Amino acid sequence: MYKKFDPKSIKYDSLFKNILMGQFSGNSPPSIFVGSKTYPNLNVGILSPPEKIDNSWMFDSEKYWAENEFSIKEILNLRARLINSRFKSNIYNVRNSNKFIEMSQEIAMAYKPVDVEIELKKKINVMMDYDNINMPMGPRAELKNAVITENPKIHAKVERIVSDTDLKANEAINYLYNNNFDESFLMKLLSIGNLGLKKNRKLVPTRWSITATDDTIGKNIRDEILEYNTIDEYRLYYGNYLGNYYFIMMFPDTFSYELFEMYLPKSAWNQSDEIAMSTDYEDCFGRKKYASNTVGGYYAARLGILEKLKSIRKQASVLVLRFETPEYWASLGVWVVRQASRKSLVSEPVIFDNKEALLEKTKELIFRILKFKTDYILNQSILLKNLKQQKRLNEFF
Repeated sequence: MYKKFDPKSIKYDSLFKNILMGQFSGNSPPSIFVGSKTYPNLNVGILSPPEKIDNSWMFDSEKYWAENEFSIKEILNLRARLINSRFKSNIYNVRNSNKFIEMSQEIAMAYKPVDVEIELKKKINVMMDYDNINMPMGPRAELKNAVITENPKIHAKVERIVSDTDLKANEAINYLYNNNFDESFLMKLLSIGNLGLKKNRKLVPTRWSITATDDTIGKNIRDEILEYNTIDEYRLYYGNYLGNYYFIMMFPDTFSYELFEMYLPKSAWNQSDEIAMSTDYEDCFGRKKYASNTVGGYYAARLGILEKLKSIRKQASVLVLRFETPEYWASLGVWVVRQASRKSLVSEPVIFDNKEALLEKTKELIFRILKFKTDYILNQSILLKNLKQQKRLNEFF
């Protein structure tokens, strides 16, 4: 029997009173989680609500949340409902016969919620976990036993790719992405050791698999757009999602990408009274090192931008200013960055004839909306310095 569920209706303190220990039957969205703190011996979790719900897919559906303008509170209410029933595993256990790993792999492959019966070792730890990369999650509990009580619904293309142990992980990710499987699904396949050459398959912490998936897809799109002509004009896209404001400037030049992130006081990751800032950059040859300043947000925002350039079959130099404001009062994970970038690029751009007009309009908008002066930031920009110094071919004629 499946219950209907309203994400606005949760009373968190009474959610789990009937399952403080023992068994429950639920349906995973489907969703799994691989921790990172005790690498290479990791906590692997099957996420599910404490009862069977007819729309449990909604508990792990970032695109749906963004498209339907779910609030931070509504998203937290959904995530609070998921119990992380976890077990310990070495990263290489995917190569051996392991009941819980095999079950987690099946759940990760499914495109519809999977019915599970869970037995816990002891009472749950009623709390929520927050992270700047991972989605927030509800209570943790040590798994004693688990059973999948139905055949998981798995797409034929996914089954074929997972069974191909001669296919590299990056090739598998790009194949499935190009066949309309989204990045949140692909990162689960990578995380639980479902992709790659047989000898290389292993568990990957979820926070690593998210960034690896964004980066892998992004690099593939970048290689494609480098064959395109540049845009013909200067463009500004801007928007806001859950208090994350994006100003995306595109310049008619070879692809390069620079991100500045400003964390305003009292926002999710800056509880101080001072503004914090970080930045990373790449040219058309990409990065040799991890973007250690803006971390996963760098790759997540870049993916939306590269998707936009691919859709218009153009390349451009792209300067991005992100402002995390106090409206973003609880961290929901790096998916917010990805979706905010995409949502900002949906609207029609403001078009300019020259770089100076684009920069002035951007500065004016940011000051009007956020009361923030950007002169210092723009003066630090590697991308703008390169544009100023680099001569274009048409300047010689």
